[in-house]
Amino acid sequence: MNIPNALTILRIFFVPVLVAALVQETLWFQVDGVRVTNDWLALAIFLVAAGTDLLDGYLARRWKQVTTIGTLLDPIADKLLISAALISLVQIRALPGWMAVLLIGREFAVSGLRSIAAAEGYIIKASDLGKTKMFSQVVAISVMLPSVRHPALRPAGLALMWGVVFFSLVSAVSYFAKFWHKVDKSVKHRRRRELLTLERKRQRALMRQRRSTGAAGAAGGLGGTIWKPPEVN
Repeated sequence: MNIPNALTILRIFFVPVLVAALVQETLWFQVDGVRVTNDWLALAIFLVAAGTDLLDGYLARRWKQVTTIGTLLDPIADKLLISAALISLVQIRALPGWMAVLLIGREFAVSGLRSIAAAEGYIIKASDLGKTKMFSQVVAISVMLPSVRHPALRPAGLALMWGVVFFSLVSAVSYFAKFWHKVDKSVKHRRRRELLTLERKRQRALMRQRRSTGAAGAAGGLGGTIWKPPEVN
């Protein structure tokens, strides 16, 4: 396992830590006399996890260690991190539930498209719109997390979340418009080949059956004929 892929897996392990820090509203501790509450701890964890997203991509390109598993695993790690943050914000009533459902539903839809495309031999890489969406999600959630204890940040956080909704929907439409036709055409072509292969096998089996039946009939006809000498008057 190379370092970029290890950073991607590390981001996945940050997910339960982020959820635990955010939902434990009574959690706090002091660092050099400064009181650190759970919202600031959750923000620190979230920013570190989001930072690994930038770092693993940069290192993979710089060291030429871009792999198929990394290309597929990286968006999954991103979606797990964002989904965990959104669900936790809904749990503590800092974010409307419908907004989280819409954003997470979009992630599932695009992930499903990626899975189908991968099965057909297509690798869907993150587009510029997708990267803009991810950046807007990080910024919006980074503002929403401290708004749990600082209500003055809530209007700005919600405004940024509306921007996230916009970029999420636009990028999803872009992905489906670009790749759905290719994937659908590939699936139909593959099924057509499978049906033709099955039909050839059926025809061959039928021909073998006819040949064996004809041979058995011919052998039966020969075996049933009894030669008799001619009668002498």
